[in-house]
Amino acid sequence: MHHDVTLIAMLAIGFVFAFVFGYIADRLRLPPLVGYLIAGVMMGPFTPGFVADAGLASELSEMGVILLMFGVGLHFSAADLLAVRGVAVPGAVGQILLATLLGIGMCLSWGWSLGAGIVVGLSLSVASTVVLLKALEERNMVDTANGRVAVGWLIVEDLAMVLALVLLPAFAGVLGGHESAGAAGHGAAGDTQPILLTIAITLGKVAAFAALAITLGPKVVPWILARVARTGSRELFTLSVLAIALGIAYGSAAVFGVSFALGAFFAGVVLSESHFSHRAAADSLPLQDAFSVLFFISVGMLFDPSILIREPDAVLGVLALIIVGKGVIAFGIVLALGYPVSTGLMVSAGLAQIGEFSFILLALGISYGLMPPEGRDLVLAGSILSIILNPAVFFVTGMLQKRFAPVPGKPFFGEKRFHALEKELARNKARGEEREHARKLEIEELIKTFPMLSLIDEHDQDSLLLLFRPKSASPGQRVIRKGDRGDAMYFISSGAVEVQVGDHRIPLKAGAIFGEMALLSGERRTADVTAVDFCQFQVLDRRDFNQFMTRHPALRAAIDRMATERRAMNRAETA
Repeated sequence: MHHDVTLIAMLAIGFVFAFVFGYIADRLRLPPLVGYLIAGVMMGPFTPGFVADAGLASELSEMGVILLMFGVGLHFSAADLLAVRGVAVPGAVGQILLATLLGIGMCLSWGWSLGAGIVVGLSLSVASTVVLLKALEERNMVDTANGRVAVGWLIVEDLAMVLALVLLPAFAGVLGGHESAGAAGHGAAGDTQPILLTIAITLGKVAAFAALAITLGPKVVPWILARVARTGSRELFTLSVLAIALGIAYGSAAVFGVSFALGAFFAGVVLSESHFSHRAAADSLPLQDAFSVLFFISVGMLFDPSILIREPDAVLGVLALIIVGKGVIAFGIVLALGYPVSTGLMVSAGLAQIGEFSFILLALGISYGLMPPEGRDLVLAGSILSIILNPAVFFVTGMLQKRFAPVPGKPFFGEKRFHALEKELARNKARGEEREHARKLEIEELIKTFPMLSLIDEHDQDSLLLLFRPKSASPGQRVIRKGDRGDAMYFISSGAVEVQVGDHRIPLKAGAIFGEMALLSGERRTADVTAVDFCQFQVLDRRDFNQFMTRHPALRAAIDRMATERRAMNRAETA
């Protein structure tokens, strides 16, 4: 070939391998993601055969993380985040600190430095939101109270890792690594002000981004999507959703120093308060699935299987810390905060793996000389194995949840806090359902008033609702004047009008439409229309009328027939 097809080759072979190994994994009653990881190993530099571009795969996998986190935000409102803050914030912070201490102790026992221990400990302390979401989705547990706690916990972990990624270069010199240019001179014991300033700036940026997203976003984003939805173009709406998700993700990283994943999550949270959230989720779901597969492939590509032979004891130690150590810590913290055993088991299962932030921390630690390269292989081995074993961990915790399930009618530990959390989450869900129900009632009432609109499907009925412009008229007010240019079609929601054709007056009541003939023919208005009662109209402008009727020929044909009948009736009455 005369041109570079690296991207096409990687995508083609990656998707084929992922499909084949994912199908095999499913036939063996294993989660498909196990097959995706194996596909990545087969495409990596440590196995014979095709070797994909690791840098390209990593960037594409980041797309998967962005889209997946955007999808989470669409179903996870700001109110839900606030509802779980009592357990997610102290739990995640405490678990990170204790798990990092375990990692430091393990690395010191291997003869590694304190800096290496901190990097490895932090890498092992944070779990993958992508893996957790896949596990929760497979078990239909994303919307449960325990599922919300687990997701909120990991969101707090992601926020903590943003701070860690900023501070690690500043402390590199103190911890025995290569001191960064920006951190030069900051490691002295008496010179803590620059580091404190760095912490303050980082926290300020994250807070500013969150405040901007939550206050300004719900006003701007739905407004943009409403304008796009008015065009009636499905591909343009899908493109606008992707532009918002990727644009906010990239902008948050470039301006505020927030990770792509967190930026995308907040973009979803912003959009979740809009009635466009369900449509946005449906449009972005296929891309989420496709690119999330690339995430697991990219993880598999980094794995060197020989580490299992070279350092089996160290791999087992890392794996034990990820699955057992973090699980016990999280379980204890949840119980200490007064929440029930079921919540502790769910969080423990969700944390029993590591993912995307771990790899970023590892790369940063190696670049600053804080840890040896074999540390990356050990952590990657722990990541691959923990992800593969995560379904088994969820199965075991599910059995334990059944074993320790509360007896109906009897109080259980953490009952008060758990029920309070459930009630708050239920109230948040009810508010969202009320908004959606009100929207559906509005559409149903519209179809009941104008049966002709039942000719279009539910999706396009919602689009038509966006196109309508409300208008009112008082008794005696002229709505349409004979000889004017046809600029709109009118749907009478309530009240009555009178159409004057020559000497004849034709009454029209709620449920009728008028003004369509001039739009269809392009001629000027042929009759006066006057309100004879207090009227409410839904008005469809000429441009919107033409676009909508072009996409719905059945509705156009019905309106054409009605207009033909009216012309014939008008000619008969004026003859």
